[in-house]
Amino acid sequence: MEILAPAGSPEGLAAAIKGGCDAVYMGGPGFGARAFAKNFTDTELEGAVKYAHKHGVKVNITVNTIIKNSEMGAAVSYVQFLKDIGADAVIIQDLGLLNSIKHIPIAKHASTQMGIHSSEGLQWCSDNGISRAILARELTLDEIEEIVRDSPVETEVFVQGAMCYSMSGGCLFSSIVGGRSGNRGECAQPCRKKYHLPEGDGYFLSNADIYGMDAMDRLRDAGVTSLKIEGRMRSPAYAYLSSKAYSMANRGETGEELDGTVSLLKTVFNRGFCHGYFDGTDSLVQSSYPDNRGLFMGSFAVKNRKFPIKDTDINFKDGISLFKSDTKVGGFKVADRDWAVVPFAVADGTYDVYRTYDPRLDEIKNLIGRAPDLSGGRIRAGAPEFGMRRTERQVRKADISVYVSSMKVLDAVLPYADRIYYDGSGTEEAESACRDAGREFVRVLPRFEPFVTDTGDYPVMIHNPGQIRAYSGRRIYGSYIMNMFNSAFPDSLYQTTLSVEMTRNEIRDTLQYYPGRAEQMVFGRTELMFTRDPHLEQCTLRDEKGYDFPVYRDGAGARILNSSDTMLLDRVPELERYGVDSLGIDLRKRPVRLASAVASAFGRRDAGNIEEIKRLCGGTFNTGHYLRGV
Repeated sequence: MEILAPAGSPEGLAAAIKGGCDAVYMGGPGFGARAFAKNFTDTELEGAVKYAHKHGVKVNITVNTIIKNSEMGAAVSYVQFLKDIGADAVIIQDLGLLNSIKHIPIAKHASTQMGIHSSEGLQWCSDNGISRAILARELTLDEIEEIVRDSPVETEVFVQGAMCYSMSGGCLFSSIVGGRSGNRGECAQPCRKKYHLPEGDGYFLSNADIYGMDAMDRLRDAGVTSLKIEGRMRSPAYAYLSSKAYSMANRGETGEELDGTVSLLKTVFNRGFCHGYFDGTDSLVQSSYPDNRGLFMGSFAVKNRKFPIKDTDINFKDGISLFKSDTKVGGFKVADRDWAVVPFAVADGTYDVYRTYDPRLDEIKNLIGRAPDLSGGRIRAGAPEFGMRRTERQVRKADISVYVSSMKVLDAVLPYADRIYYDGSGTEEAESACRDAGREFVRVLPRFEPFVTDTGDYPVMIHNPGQIRAYSGRRIYGSYIMNMFNSAFPDSLYQTTLSVEMTRNEIRDTLQYYPGRAEQMVFGRTELMFTRDPHLEQCTLRDEKGYDFPVYRDGAGARILNSSDTMLLDRVPELERYGVDSLGIDLRKRPVRLASAVASAFGRRDAGNIEEIKRLCGGTFNTGHYLRGV
């Protein structure tokens, strides 16, 4: 198997390669999902590829954000530049970008943001010119073995580093609540914040880091191509140690050197470790704290500002930190071989002690040395070129499409709806009711579906590329989780929902060049996260500002919804001028009275009842990104 290490900077590149990895991945000045990493300039990228190849190491470069129409020309030219400098592959998320770079002869890897988690998804990758799929991090080992067995493309699996709480590519929490889009590389990490539940406060969305060394043998036997280490925003020491530890294990090495390397790896960055979903769909949450604390050494009784360390794993010159619950009391360097003497005032009591520094790390810094000279610059990116043919879109009254999850709400909205997106139990009854009323019935598929389970012949609403292939032959609708952000997005679906991260101007500009049917969400609580965490109960999460986020469970996992409803009733006339074909209204898990009022208001284009609707919704509305954007 290949060991694929992170290179977030020139120093990190050298560190990963000296650690022994087979390949690295890095990002340039734009279009990468780690916008706040140091990253590389175009000149440095050319030098980095040469440097890595000189050491026999491959280079994969991230182009894995969603792309605006105004950026597509530059993104396509950038991929051509990466091919020209000899990069081995590009990592992409945006299906419109994939469409636009098919002519460029460079290996294309599907980002984990695409949500590839089924055998059908792997086949879809093969059908669409993708040579490797970076699998969704929610898969268990059993599921990986099942889908990789006959995969027509290479597969890559995360084995080390941060684990998103939400299924990647579908997280809108940072974007909708904080204005920083994870799909655009600017995640503000709301999952690392403290939340309130009836049982108390905690970091209920904060996953521990994955540590997957114990799964390597099964992943190799399954036929996985590459093991990926997350961490482009971490230190060069982390890049070196993670690269070395997994490379040693991959070669079958054991013993003190590997154990020492792993110990240092857990010292240099540690927010708690887990096996991810490899062992099954157990919770990965480490709710006590969300930050890097180093390696936990134990709880120690401090008396008169000191505690004994003889015969413990705490050593002379180690850097340690003391914590009381989730509060850091302070840190210091151990200056005695038998006692840790606290150099600041501290009350007697028991403290959790973490090692944050080991003197051996200085040796590693010396080994890594200075950043290599990555001078390049002989090859320049071409001028942005991307031709799009203008489309004449009809200005007409848009359809009303309503998401519902119960028969009572379905009956209430049928008089005003053109189609029903059904996301509840009793599919046959719901389909029959729609048929009798002359309305289209569309079944909303599960967000996570490693194996095809729906065998009906009705139209379906899909959320990932694998479902496109699995349900080919039917009429297929795409949800906003598909992240349609530009007019190069494939028009092979019957209808696709526009990304909820688009502004009014971006919607207008995109539809001028998009030939397919498009829907705009105009009402409802946006789904901020979907998680496989089985321990997040149906509840209400309250953040530190007092906003409440409903949580609902279904058969596949839990959904966290926005604290207020998006309401764009007053924007319907301009959306229809832009050529929007359908208005999406999400009334899942809502009372009948509200559902009827909302459907009636949109169906009649009547804002006269909007204040009553606002009252029923808790007194507040939002306009999402329609006016602000990302």
